[in-house]
Amino acid sequence: MPKNIIISFIDFFYPPFRKLMPEQTFRYAACGGANTLLGLALFKILLEYVFKNQNVELGFYTLKPHNAALFISFIVNFLVGFILMKYVVFVDSNLKGRIQLFRYGLAFVFNLTLNYFLLKIFIEVFGWKAFLSQCITTCIIITISYLSQKHFSFKVKK
Repeated sequence: MPKNIIISFIDFFYPPFRKLMPEQTFRYAACGGANTLLGLALFKILLEYVFKNQNVELGFYTLKPHNAALFISFIVNFLVGFILMKYVVFVDSNLKGRIQLFRYGLAFVFNLTLNYFLLKIFIEVFGWKAFLSQCITTCIIITISYLSQKHFSFKVKK
């Protein structure tokens, strides 16, 4: 039931964009955009209010605050993103759910790794602010993520 409400809500805003993009791309933009905003908000809250821009001691390892915020926000984004992609965006995929989840997980790990290294470069090499770096990195990851989900995680077998 919530799936239909979300789809109806997103599709309500689709008509003005009909000539610009297919419905699936619009749904991806809406779901991905909402999930991205959730991730950025969570990253900012964790970075500044939970970790207070201080290193996170795990006993056996010390995480920089932006890395700790990144990993936690990515876990939330993984769960929310998979549910939205499977049940709202790529509903025509005929792959089994466990295959979709596995492939989504592989793409997720690749994106997380890429995000980690881009943040490391932007923050530790270029000296940019953590939140700005995450915003720029997110733009890069969104493009890669859409392509990997459409053609790998949720592809339609012929």
